Formats: sequence, C-alpha cells, structure tokens
Amino acid sequence: MPSYTPPSHPALEPVDPLKRRTAWAAGLVLLLLGVPLLLAGFWLVVLGGSSYYLIAGLGFVLAGVLLARRSPAGLWVFALLVAGTLAWALWEAGLDWWPLAARGGVVFVIGLLLLTPPVARTWPIASPGHEGTWGARGGRWALGGALGIFLVVAVVTWFHDDNRLIGLQPLAPMGGSAAAPADSVPPGEWQAYGRTGHGQRYSPLAQITPDNVKSLEMVWQYRTGDVRGQPGDPQETTFEVTPLKVGNRLFFCTPHQSVIALDAATGTEVWRFNPQIQGQLALQHLTCRGLSYQPPAVVPTVPPPAPATADGCTAKLFMPTADGRVIALNPDTGKPCSSFGGGKGQIDLWAGMPNVKPGAYYSTSPVVVTSKLLIVGGTVLDNVSTKEQSGVIRAYDINTGALVWAWDSGQPNSSAPLAPGQVYTPNSPNSWSISSVDEVLGMVYVPLGNQPPDQWGGQRSPAVETYSSSVVALDLATGKVRWNFQTVHHDLWDYDVPAQPSLLDLSIKGEKVPALVQPTKQGEVFVLDRRTGTPLLPVTEVAAPQGAAEGDHTAPTQPKSALSFDPPPLTGRDMWGATMFDQLYCRIAFHRLRYEGRFTPPSTQGTLVYPGNFGVFNWGGVAVDPVRQMAFTTPTYLAFVSKLVPRPDDTALMVQGKQRPEGSLPSLNENFGAPFAVKLSAFLSPFGIPCQAPPWGYVAGADLTTGAVAWKHKNGTVRDLSPIPLPFRMGVPNLGGPLTTAGGVAFLSGTLDDYLRAYDVNNGNEIWKSRLPAGGQATPMSYSVADGRQFVLVVAGGHGSLGTRAGDYVRAYALPMAGAPRPAP
Repeated sequence: MPSYTPPSHPALEPVDPLKRRTAWAAGLVLLLLGVPLLLAGFWLVVLGGSSYYLIAGLGFVLAGVLLARRSPAGLWVFALLVAGTLAWALWEAGLDWWPLAARGGVVFVIGLLLLTPPVARTWPIASPGHEGTWGARGGRWALGGALGIFLVVAVVTWFHDDNRLIGLQPLAPMGGSAAAPADSVPPGEWQAYGRTGHGQRYSPLAQITPDNVKSLEMVWQYRTGDVRGQPGDPQETTFEVTPLKVGNRLFFCTPHQSVIALDAATGTEVWRFNPQIQGQLALQHLTCRGLSYQPPAVVPTVPPPAPATADGCTAKLFMPTADGRVIALNPDTGKPCSSFGGGKGQIDLWAGMPNVKPGAYYSTSPVVVTSKLLIVGGTVLDNVSTKEQSGVIRAYDINTGALVWAWDSGQPNSSAPLAPGQVYTPNSPNSWSISSVDEVLGMVYVPLGNQPPDQWGGQRSPAVETYSSSVVALDLATGKVRWNFQTVHHDLWDYDVPAQPSLLDLSIKGEKVPALVQPTKQGEVFVLDRRTGTPLLPVTEVAAPQGAAEGDHTAPTQPKSALSFDPPPLTGRDMWGATMFDQLYCRIAFHRLRYEGRFTPPSTQGTLVYPGNFGVFNWGGVAVDPVRQMAFTTPTYLAFVSKLVPRPDDTALMVQGKQRPEGSLPSLNENFGAPFAVKLSAFLSPFGIPCQAPPWGYVAGADLTTGAVAWKHKNGTVRDLSPIPLPFRMGVPNLGGPLTTAGGVAFLSGTLDDYLRAYDVNNGNEIWKSRLPAGGQATPMSYSVADGRQFVLVVAGGHGSLGTRAGDYVRAYALPMAGAPRPAP
C-alpha cells in the first residue's frame, strides 16, 4: 500500500538561507529608519507638532519586525503606511509636488524596493493563518496598489503649479503711440545706475519684443581679469556692477576697484584705471555697484562757452573706492581730473569721520550726481561694535569737490559743514544703498539702514528711532530734511531700506502725481507722493509681536502697504527637506524657536525671522515701467534664525568661539559694546537646504496705481545649487535687479542659477534664457549703438557669500543684424 504524503505548505518548506538573510536585511533597514523616526517623532509631539512621524516610526518598526520574521503581514503594514502617508501629505500640502515629495519620497522608494523580485521572493506566498488574500501575494498587491496611487498623484502634481498667480488679468500694454516721459538722457544711453537719477531701471528702447526676443544672441564678451579669491579678499567679494553707457563707450568698475572703459559696439577695451587702494583694509564686503557720470555743462552759445578746465574734464566719472575716497576721472582718457578735490582729483571720505579704520567705511554704491552736487553715503561694518563710523550724507561741489552740506541722522537738525576739530555722530544710521534724485523738485531720496547692532536697540537715541530704516527726502540746496517715511519702527531684524527708490509719475484718479516706489526687505512696497512722503497707496499700522530682550523694547505696530509681498506666516506644515528625516529635523527646530509671525523680537531662545534679512527685496530693487504704470519685481523668501548671546564684557569673542588672529576682522555679529552678541544664520536643514518649502523666489508684476499683484510665478532652477545639475524649476532666490524695456520685455540675471532670462512684462512668462559662465548677481542694462541695434548687457562674476560661480565676464546680446529692424529716418 503506497504511503501517504501530506500536501506541502510553502511556509513549512525548508527556508533558503539567502531568503532568510534578505528578510533580516529588509527588516533591519526598516528598524534602523523607524527607531530614530519614532523617537524624534515623539519629541515633535511633545513640542506640539504633527503626530505623523511618531505614527510612521511605529509603522516602520512594526513592518521591520514582521518582515524580518518573514511574515507577509509586514507588507500589509507597509501598504497602510504608504496610503496613510499619501493621505496626510495631501491634507498638509495639497497638490504641490515638492512638499509631497519630501513627505512621501522615502516611503515610496522603500515600498518599491520591497516589491523588487529579489526582496519580494523572500516571503512565502502563503503561511499558516495567512493563506489567500491576506498572504504575501495579497500584501504585494496592496502595497503595489498604494504605490500606484501615490505615483498617479505624483505625476498629476508634477504638472500642477500651486504657486502661479494667474487669476488676475494681465497688465494691459499701453497703445503703440504711448511713450515714457522725456528725460535728459538719450534713449540709447544709460548714464546712471538706474539709467537716470530716477532709478527706474527702464529702457525706452523697443527693438527687442516678446515676438523676437528668442532670436537674441551674444554679440561680444569681455573678461576683466579680476576674479575673487585674491589674498585678503573677504568672503563677500562680489561683481555687482551695472555699467554706464555714454556716447559710444561703456564704463564700469570691478570688485578690486579697477575702472574700465569699453567700446559699446565691440567690447574692445579703451582704457583702464587702477586707483591704487591704500593700506590694509578691514573689509566685510568688497564690491563696486557702479560709477556715476557728470555730463558736460550745457552753456548758451552767446556768450561763447567757457574754456575747458586745464585737465580737459568737461565731463567726469566718479568712482568710490574701498579705502574711503571718491575719485573723479576723465571719461575720454581715464585719468584723474586734477581740477577736482583741490588738485588731487579726489575727495577723502574719512574727513570728519569718527573711529577711523580703513575699509570699515566706504561707498559700495554709486554716488548721486546733480548739475551742482555730488552726494555720498556709505556702508559701515555690520554688527561688529557700537563704535563704528557715522552714517552722514555729504554733498560736495560737483566741480571743485568742496563740501557744501552734511546731514547726519544722529544730529538731524543741522546740515552745516563741521567746524574744525569736530567729528560726525558715531554709529548713526547709514545709507549703503543707492539714492535717487529729482532736481525739479529739488530733493534727493536717501534709503537709510539701521544703527549697529541690528538686533538690540536699547540704547538708541530719539533721532535714531526717528530715522532708522527710513527713506528720507533731503533738500538739495541745504541738506535739510523735507520729509521722512519710516518703513520699520524700532528695527530689530536688520530690515534696512536696501534698495534705490524708483521715481515716476503715476496717473491716479485722473491726476498725474510724482511718486516714489520703495521696496523693502520685509516685503512691503511703499508708494509715496515724493513731494511730501504721503502714501499714495494706503499704509496701515498692524499690531506686532511683543516681548523684546532685556533692556530693549518693541514697537507696538508696524506699517503695512496695500502693495505687499509679505508672505503668509510659517507653520509646521511649511517645513521641508530633501527627505522626511531632515524635514522632521526642521519641524523640531521650528517648534523650538520663538516665532509669532513677522517682527517676532530676537531672543536668547532663538527667533525665527521670516522674511529673513536676505530680504524679500535687496539692493537690486524693482524695475518700474512709467508707461504701463507697473513694477516688475523679484520677491525672495528665506527664513533666518537670530539668537542673542549674552556678553560678559566688551572684548570676549562670543560668536567665533576662538581667539581671533591679530589684525583680523571680528565676526560680523559680535556687537562689542552691546549686552548681546547675535548668532545669525539661514534656517537650513542638515543637508544645507532651506527648512521652509519652495518656492524661494518669484517674479511678479504689480499695478502701481492700485497695488494689485497681476501675476506671480516661481522663477529659476536648482541646476547650480544641487550636487547633481538637475534643472528642476523650484523657484530660487534672486540677488540683483531687473530691467524693463519699452518693448515689453524684462530681463533678470540675479537668480542663483546661472542664466540671463527674458520675460513678457504683460504676463510674466519666461520667453528666453541664455546660460551664463558665472553667477549673474548684478542688474542688466540696455543701450543702442550707431547701427541702431539694441543691446542687453549683463555682468557675470558671481557672489562670494552665496557661493555662485566666480567669473569676470561682461556679455552683450542683440538681435542678429539681418533680423534687426532699422529705426525710421
């Protein structure tokens, strides 16, 4: 009689040792990921954050234990984890791909690995008590189904943009006969930093249009030979210049202070001047944003014009240097104008200045030129001590260099030149950015910064409290204050007024009103009547968080404009990372910081500052179109962390944490003389990426007559920011200004990927781009040459602090000769 052989059961068959080791390895990986997730998730719950990570950690641990035992139930647990993660991610982030990817990417990838054949074969198709649907086959189907749904959602969200504002009508272009108001600068020239003293960054040239911009090509390239990384360079060595175009020449300065003239049509060097910077300098920044130009005086033909000066300087270029001088140069030859500055060809900005320390004070930005005056501000060392130089604004005779008036925000009621032996007020708020001028109204408009230290203001005088972080209108003839508008009250966040005010005439209720547009670091764009400083768009005072550090106070309210790019307050769900693990780190860090929204005071606990002092807008400002009555803007959103560190005395190093080498510059935030030093940094994950979710940078168009934001799109890729050059369009920060043109095209090169881009100003769509050989953290400009072609010029030299590629490039783009329309005779 044949013996009976019972049917075999897969779970009872001898186990392949390789399958056993694979199961153990899979389970161990899930345990190694799950235990830290469980513990950190518990910490987050204690801090008041999301419970998802605690639950996900439990899921990883349970699935790991079950899979290590070769139980198919582990697949079911992980399938539930995938489904739960997707539901939670959609609830928190909506259909926004990058936040979804950060939340579910790790879970999705591990789920795929569990379904790969070498791993999937590890578990028996069935086991005692788990036959049929609930066995490994059912678990695989469940996990595969959850991953499939996850994949479908990922594909849908990849093509969905939650960060694109298109709900409003595009800004309507003006009629073809409309033109910008006439100014004294020929249409094809660029004679000041913002083209004119009005600082519009608008070119009246219209040859390049949205229809033909795709045909732009590089015409010439020039290399200066001046690249950062030389001995003695501070980290923030930058090529931020906007060249001038006068006649047939371009004029610009380099980071190491050379002045260069080029042929505007060919890029051929005409001359170069070296100012011979004097001595060792205590520099935090090394940059030159531009030169200033004084045109020849317009004189009547009868009587005959006066003879030129002996040095031949009928016109002048003015170059501010890092050692505290302003040099006047002959634009024809590049030689100093000896008739200026008492025969020296220069003026000394250290005259009358307290706390003399070469390099600690100089003008990084171009000076203001009027028909009679040269007006100069300057930067001081930031947050080093309470004994820095004065923020005095000085006006000199344009022809001789003699001091005419001096307005010191620390002593604001007097503008007369100092008596012999006196010095200006130490540590008064300074103007490191670019001023604007309206000679018809007789005012210069000065953006002021803060008094060091930025994050503690317990010892500020009434004058400092009045003028800090303000735009101030000074009378050209006397230097006295005509009006003052404060953009931040009792600034504790380094919210300097960073950008040049833009001046234009707006049509409001049928009346032409001379306006001033002032972008700010905190995201407000104030639109004021530049005659009086009265807001043209409503400004309201909004309650601000309270509770400053010991010995300090906070303002009860802060001004908010009807035109505002203030971002929504951050919450835990806004935290981000490359993976769920660094996102969890960022969530824990977020909940450990003090944060009650914008204007949360600095603290010893550590305060989240959002927007951070990188600024929604910085020195690049905005470009305004006087015809379309709109602003082309580049809002950037990065959070920073500010932590006050109590100082035991005025000499101990609190931020650097080690002995400073003799002669070296103190850390930027030691605040010697104040009761607190400050640790200030971007709010980053352990992988060095922002803790807040992208986008971090946009382009946006705003109607200046109503304050409406017409369109807003994320801008730029992470191609040059990630270890692998992936061209993902996530919206990256920008540092540098935009250019708008009468042709309806705007240009921008300052995003942290290395591109010059063109946009249609009516809808903000990107319509052309060209790869740059280095970072383009500067402001493009436009001009025309003798053959009628319109050129777009960009500087690409990189930014040391941002780590963009270093270079020394000047590039000019134009339409091809054959395709360029010729102007009418």
